[in-house]
Amino acid sequence: MKEKKSIMDRIAESNKSVITGIDEKDIEYWVTTYIMGKAYKVPAGLTIMQAMEFAGYRFVRSAGCRAGFCGACATVYRKAGDYKLQTAMACQTRVEDGMFLVQIPFAPGNKALYDINKEEYNVGTLFKHYPELARCVSCNTCTKACPQDLEVMDYIQDAIKGDFKAVAKESFDCIQCGLCAIRCPADLVQYHIAQLARRMYGRYECQEPEHLKIRLKEIENGKYKEGWDKFVNASIKKLEKLYAERDRESD
Repeated sequence: MKEKKSIMDRIAESNKSVITGIDEKDIEYWVTTYIMGKAYKVPAGLTIMQAMEFAGYRFVRSAGCRAGFCGACATVYRKAGDYKLQTAMACQTRVEDGMFLVQIPFAPGNKALYDINKEEYNVGTLFKHYPELARCVSCNTCTKACPQDLEVMDYIQDAIKGDFKAVAKESFDCIQCGLCAIRCPADLVQYHIAQLARRMYGRYECQEPEHLKIRLKEIENGKYKEGWDKFVNASIKKLEKLYAERDRESD
């Protein structure tokens, strides 16, 4: 029976050809994509991120997990003959022939500063820190832009109604890539609004779980000190060995 590979192993394998180089004679299908205005011929089937690396670009930021979970590689692009602006995660989306790519350094969403312990648990707190919330026109553009397929507009409407629990539930899988805010015509920063709502819900409505209290007590009593000291004092070589031999969860 063929051994099932973890998602991280599959990602590493798919990147191997890009990292180690590819012989052109071994590539059957090619596409032409435009990166920062310049045309590049790249193998078909690569992700946008892999295609950019094949073209010679080196990522020093905006490249994290490479599996679509960290939200670092927000990408804007157009297709040949289509005026519409598309958004995606570069590590998830396959490059296409005639695709015009633009990498942005960040999603310009301003984040409010607050002390969660000093805020009142009501909808006024959301509007105080994010008054633009009132400008939502329910166009659903944010939902269409979400790479996680979250119902962004729905949880923003829940935020307007002050339903912290609903916001926390519906936005739980948000990776804060910023694509919803990039596309929003009302200049909302949906992911920051949802984050504040989740924090408020966790602080004022959720009970501290018993297993967490037990674990914190164990830490205070030094139960894990010996193991922690081994990690802190271990050499780089030893840490690399431990990492390579670690237990991995199956898909």
